[in-house]
This record gives sequence, C-alpha cells and structure tokens, in this order.
Amino acid sequence: MAHDIPNPDLLARIPLRARAVLEIGCSRGALGEEYKRRNPACRYFGIERNPDDAQVAATRIDHVAIANVETDPLPFGAQSFDCIVYGDVLEHLVDPWAVLQTQMRALRPDGVVVLCVPNVEHWSFIEALLRGSFDYAEDGLFDRTHLRWFTEETMRRALRDAGLVVGEVMPRVFGKPAAEAFVRAMRPTLAALGVDEANYLRRAEALQLVVRAQPQLAERLSVISTMLPPIGGVSHVRVIEPLAAMASDPSVDTQVTATIELLDVPEGPRIFILHRPALIGEAGLAPIRALLARGYLVVCEFDDNPDFIPATMHPDMWNFRAVHAVQTSTAPLAERIRPDNPEVRIFPNAIARLPEPVNFADPARMNLLFAGLNRHDDWPPYLEALNAVAALAGERLTFHIVADREAFDALQTPHKTFTPMCGYETYQMLLGQCEISFMPLADTVFNRGKSDLKFIEAGAHRVVPLASHVVYANSIEDGRTGLLFSTPEELRYRLARLLADPAAALQLAEAARTEVATNRMAAYQVDERIAWYRDLWARRQELHAALLARLPQLAEG
Repeated sequence: MAHDIPNPDLLARIPLRARAVLEIGCSRGALGEEYKRRNPACRYFGIERNPDDAQVAATRIDHVAIANVETDPLPFGAQSFDCIVYGDVLEHLVDPWAVLQTQMRALRPDGVVVLCVPNVEHWSFIEALLRGSFDYAEDGLFDRTHLRWFTEETMRRALRDAGLVVGEVMPRVFGKPAAEAFVRAMRPTLAALGVDEANYLRRAEALQLVVRAQPQLAERLSVISTMLPPIGGVSHVRVIEPLAAMASDPSVDTQVTATIELLDVPEGPRIFILHRPALIGEAGLAPIRALLARGYLVVCEFDDNPDFIPATMHPDMWNFRAVHAVQTSTAPLAERIRPDNPEVRIFPNAIARLPEPVNFADPARMNLLFAGLNRHDDWPPYLEALNAVAALAGERLTFHIVADREAFDALQTPHKTFTPMCGYETYQMLLGQCEISFMPLADTVFNRGKSDLKFIEAGAHRVVPLASHVVYANSIEDGRTGLLFSTPEELRYRLARLLADPAAALQLAEAARTEVATNRMAAYQVDERIAWYRDLWARRQELHAALLARLPQLAEG
C-alpha cells in the first residue's frame, strides 16, 4: 500500500548536512519531497518496486529507479550516500538481513542508516494472540505483506551484523492509555514470569521503532539553549530551528530550557546558549557561575544592537564579557560586540523549510504585507507614495498590516486588513498569501545592525521583496531577486510597476525563492555550527582563562 504522508520521526533523523540520501522503498516520494524542502541542495535517490508509485516519486525527488532490492544490484552506479533510509520496508523482505549487509557498501564511512520497523512486542499483537483473534489486515501492524517481525533486540542484532552501531532507538507510541491498561491487566502474569512491569510497558507501548545507526559513533555534543518568549519569529529563527537542524546529526543532542537549576549535566562536550539575556550587575553573574560550576562552555546569542535596548544599556551589563563566546546574525553587530569579547561568530539568519507557494492565484489582484513590529519611524516617509498607488490601484491592491495600528489607520484605502501582534505561524501564513512584502528601514545605527530576515522569509514564500537599501541592498539583487527603493518616488514607481506586470512580479518572486533555496537554508549551517561548538569545547581552557581575565569576579573563591 502506498504511503503519501512522510513519517516525521524518520524525517527528523535524516541528517540535514547530507549531500546524497538513498531511500529504499521510496513509495511516491513524500518523505524525500519533504526532506528537500529543508535541504534543497541534497541529491535524493529512491528505489521503488511499484512502477506507478515510482512515476509519482520521480516528480518529487531527484533520481528514482524501479528495482527489487533483494534480487537486483543497487542502481546509481558507484554513487555513495550520507544516509540510507528504510521506512517500513525491512519487514516486507524475505531476507532483510542480507539486504542490509549488501547495501551498507554504499554507505559513506561517516554515514547514517535511519529505519522504521513495526514492533512485534506491541501490546495489541499480544492481546490478539491471547484472544485467538489474530488475523492479517490491509495495513498497519498486521499488514498481510509483512514477512518478518522485529523486536528492539532483533533489530539491534541485524544492524550489528551489518557492521553498524545503534545510536538511537525511538519508540513511536500511539494510544498510551490502552497500552497501560493492557499491562495492568497482565500484572499477575508478568509477576509470575518475573518480568519487570515498567520495562515491559516500555517494550509493549511502541507500535513502531525508529532506529538510527552508523558504522561508528562520534562523541556526543550537547547544545542547550534558553529562549525568549516567541515574538516576531526571533526565537524560532535563532533558537528553535537551528537546534532542530543540529539535532538531525546523530552526534548532537539539543534542548530548549527555561531554567538551569534542574538540568542534568551531560557527559562530554556541552554548550549552554543564553538567548538574548540581560546579565546585569551581580544578579546577572549568578547564572553564569552556576553554569560554570556545571562545566558548561557558555555562549551568548544576541541579534540586536544592545546600545538601543533599555534592558541592556546598564553600565554593569555583562552579556558579552561574562561568557566564553558570542553568536550573532550580522557583521555590524559582530563589530559592536568584539571590543567586549573577541570570540564572536556570525550565523546569518536562515530558513528551516521552503513552504509550498499559494500566492499569485489571481493576476488581477495583489496583496501587500507590512509586518510593522518596531517600525514606527520607518514607514511614515513613504505613506504618501503608498496612498497614491492605492488610489490608482483600487481593489487591485490590498494592504495587510500586522501589529502597527497607526500604519493601518494612515492608509487611505478601504482595501486593507489589520492583524494585531500574532504568533510566528500566523505571520508566516499571512505572508504566504501575499505577493509583495514591504520592508522599509530608515538609515539609523540601530537599523544598520539588523538582519535581512524579512527578505529570506519573503523569498521562501515566493513573495516579491520591496525593500529599502538599508540592510537589504546587501541581499537583494535589485531587479532580479527583488526591488529596492531609497525615496518615496522610487517606491511609488516600483510598486506601480509590480501591479502593472504580474508576470514580471512572479519572476522576481521565483528568483528570490531560488536565492533562498540555494544559499540561505538552515541545513547549510549545520556543519559550521557543530564545528564551531566543538572547536570552542576543544579550546575551553584558553577561553575560560580569557573569561576570567575579563571578569576576575567569576573566579572561584
């Protein structure tokens, strides 16, 4: 039976750094298509027995071969792979053990195998046997095409025989209360057999097992971060998405936390990131001392100029001096921070996933988004130009304003909508429904340190960036991946041009999306981030000595 919904637990474990992935039994290519939304640069290969499914898969992924993996040699010549995926496949093979051992020859030495198999220890299987009601079904655990059955231990053994070391086994649990009820009913039998109840529940509640294995395991790196409340996408782009991208690497564990007191201290390299902290005075040094006592290397994540943020303008602000290193998003911010701490790394903002475009559905109408968080001084010089174009366009142009009520009220058109401050998902949805993103920034010291996040968000959604030269001139190729303006007259002309030629607007939007897909994906930063954190850990004694030289009060005693 063809599956057209990607398994999210498999997807999360395919390394985002992969250059080439092979999926055995790719069905219609749903998993590969979704993976390439996160890593467009990867060459995704699939093998499928069903010609109809393979034909669909070929429209979604890069290379598809129709083959029987048990009788045919691996296609694709001498191609080797960073990851080989078996999603609900091995149980359908006559000799899955032989297939694993043969196909591992195509896995690169640092490659990863990711697989999902049904768990024969699932409680529903046992209950059906006990009641005498076992029978095959069209799909699921009792799929009539299943030829082999696996437990966690037999799966580990098969991978070990193929020359692999299991690094992770993740149970996929659905309907946990039913599993718990079954185990309670079985309590006398378990006791009579000397079977530990808690251990049995762990084995019996998993419908499937997702396993990740490698030829050899690397030393585990733990990266833990605090996070500000999700406002304006900052927390998603600077914390949630980079951590998720790194966690796709089997050697990295990541975690978001609101506290440091209850954390278990992991073994091996451990990095603690403080997201936009306000480390002020003696109270600001307390969490640093606690982290140092637990053996963490401490990094500050900051992506705005602190000289314009009231909470960080205090003379005893230690955000950058009291940590081993700092990560930020732009070169101007790095220059501002380096006098306080020379260990600064720039990670430009990036996109985690390319969404499916839904705009440009009606060439007779266009929608313009202005997300006005903290832009009160940036849009007023352009108001007259916006109103002039609105008057000419009439119902052909609708303005969608987020957060800035004053800007909404100032627009002299009935064709407008207002959305108060909203969650990042809502903002993304609104952006995706528009054709133009209006992005004005006045030429100020604060704005010059800002990132081009709105450009890459617009590009990802196939929305035309209509932006100021400030910040965006370094990202947008004017006339190819967007349009730039520096005066109200330029804005009026360029906005009118977009309305007059929707086909040209779509071409700009497509080019912006291609630019993001080629150069600005979070997947492309995974290796760099991991390498930097490992390098920081390797130099921790040197970095710690520099930290104590900056702030001797952090020294013990």
